[in-house]
Amino acid sequence: MKRFYREVAVEEADGGWRVTLDGRAIKTALGAPQIVPTRELAEALAAEWSQQGEEIDPRTFPRRDMADYAIDVVRADRTAAIGKLMAFAETDTLCYRADPDEPLFRRQHELWEPLVTALEAREGIRLDRVSGVIHRPQPQASLDALRARLGTLDDFTLAALQTMASLCASLCIALEALQADADAEALWSAAHLEEEWQAELWGRDAEAEARRDKRRAEFLDAFRFARILV
Repeated sequence: MKRFYREVAVEEADGGWRVTLDGRAIKTALGAPQIVPTRELAEALAAEWSQQGEEIDPRTFPRRDMADYAIDVVRADRTAAIGKLMAFAETDTLCYRADPDEPLFRRQHELWEPLVTALEAREGIRLDRVSGVIHRPQPQASLDALRARLGTLDDFTLAALQTMASLCASLCIALEALQADADAEALWSAAHLEEEWQAELWGRDAEAEARRDKRRAEFLDAFRFARILV
């Protein structure tokens, strides 16, 4: 699609902020007003439009797409959105580890345990660690506390968390991304420790590496989106 606008601007609207193209307000994919909670986020969305050349590339709008998802999907059913996130709490990758006598366990413990214990301390919960892949239910009180925590977050943060949690199979990783000192690359590496372990043992596959690079880029986009809102 050819670029059809000249001027990109940001303005206040209905208690939030929105992007305009030649004075016309942008709508979401489903036709709702695209109004976001902060000027900083609106400016980030505007930057995606400003950076387009003569041809508009739909692949270069990750923040717009996430804002649309927050408005069109998360806001429409917050209970469902939180439920999807809670599924990652119930089977969090960081809680399922190798047997203690295996070399992989030591690396998992080194990288994962600080993240899990930090989450436990922040939220006042306890999570069970499991050796192997057989599901073990987490304490109900802990799940209830995490659900309540998610309920305090805005639609846009929930949208970013959903992307990060699904890419990492971990709510722990996603919530850690909201911390002021969070390191996106370190979190991605921790979440994909087992993939890296297998690659070190058996070698790397070009197609698998390309897929992981694509997922990593999506994770980093969601991380940056969430950081704008913190």
